[in-house]
Amino acid sequence: MKIDNKELLNILPSFFKINLKSDRDGKGIFDKLSEVFDYEVGYIYYLNPDSVQLKYSSVNKGLKDTVSKPSKKDMEFLYSAKGKLLDGKSSIIKSLGFVGGKSYLLHKLSVGQTVFGFIILGSTKENLYSEDDLQTLQTCNSIISYVIKDLELSEVFKIQLKALKDGLIEKNNAYKIIKEQNEKILEADKVKSEFLANVSHELRTPLNAILGFSEILSEGLYGDLNSKQKEYISDIRVSGIHLLGMINEILDISKIEAHAVKLVRSEFNIMRALTEVANILKPLAQKKGVHIIIDCEEDFDVFADYQKIQQVLYNLVNNAIKFSPDNEEVEIKAENNKKYFTLKVSDKGIGIDKKYHGKIFAKFVQLDSAYTKKESSTGLGLTITKELVELHGGKISILSEVNKGSTFIVEIPKVKNQKI
Repeated sequence: MKIDNKELLNILPSFFKINLKSDRDGKGIFDKLSEVFDYEVGYIYYLNPDSVQLKYSSVNKGLKDTVSKPSKKDMEFLYSAKGKLLDGKSSIIKSLGFVGGKSYLLHKLSVGQTVFGFIILGSTKENLYSEDDLQTLQTCNSIISYVIKDLELSEVFKIQLKALKDGLIEKNNAYKIIKEQNEKILEADKVKSEFLANVSHELRTPLNAILGFSEILSEGLYGDLNSKQKEYISDIRVSGIHLLGMINEILDISKIEAHAVKLVRSEFNIMRALTEVANILKPLAQKKGVHIIIDCEEDFDVFADYQKIQQVLYNLVNNAIKFSPDNEEVEIKAENNKKYFTLKVSDKGIGIDKKYHGKIFAKFVQLDSAYTKKESSTGLGLTITKELVELHGGKISILSEVNKGSTFIVEIPKVKNQKI
């Protein structure tokens, strides 16, 4: 592998930008793979019921492309590979007849549990690839599989549109075809959600390691750091927290859409939740000189899902920090009422125009302003927050004016002694 895991994390998002609509020979795929792997030949095959079909290829100049017209021996290998991949196996191959190569990586292309093809990367160098290369190719292939299937989904839309515009079929037949295609679209959307959840989970594991090691370094457990090193370690932590938050949001929205989110209620101290969220976000706040204030006149216990209440607070406080000017204050307030406990998160930031108050909780909504464009976001944070609050039977509202800050108010009913 040409790069380390940190560089891989930076490159992976760009795989989603591969445009196969204008790139019919797959050059975009192989260009991206060349940033990660050393290889001289690359092939993408599709699996048919009783055959394999070469879809894309990349062969360096000076090497004869014998794979596009495989020999009988080559075909025997490809059929053998088909069987292995359908069984969920992948391989590092030390020798093969293709273009005189000596090292090969072979991995399946799949969406969900469905294998539809495979990638071969080859080199004339001996023993070039390792198990780490194979795992990295697996991560890349997950994204490439999505890109290929997304193109096929786009083609489905084109077929529908052409059928309707040209009047090639009668209304009844058109309705039948559209219904069938819509079922495919729904299934494809389900597969995409599963894919996003899987990729997000895979990205979260190495990212947690990055955050953990940066925390250790910042505490000086293995030696003192100079001021510039401390600054860089702080940047790593802050960027890692931002990225982890975005990955978690993708995972959460996938679970919510799949109706897989369940409440696990327990009795806990509200001050504990407020303090932990403030501590988690302290590095982000310090980066901007923002001071987090906790206002809870009298501590009290609540009966709710601790992790989800903590996530609601995290999303709201994170937004408040993100959209506050430097050296300002963000306030977290908890109030205990007879029927509800109330959480309020206030900032003195850019504020939100009243005409957007009903839209900001929708998926992927990001307000268009010069200030918000400077901040990275999936546009899912408030959507997830609203879903988690409503899952508790509560409600969320906003008080805000442009340039006068914002206050998000969460009201959750008390459900002590309720059977879960």
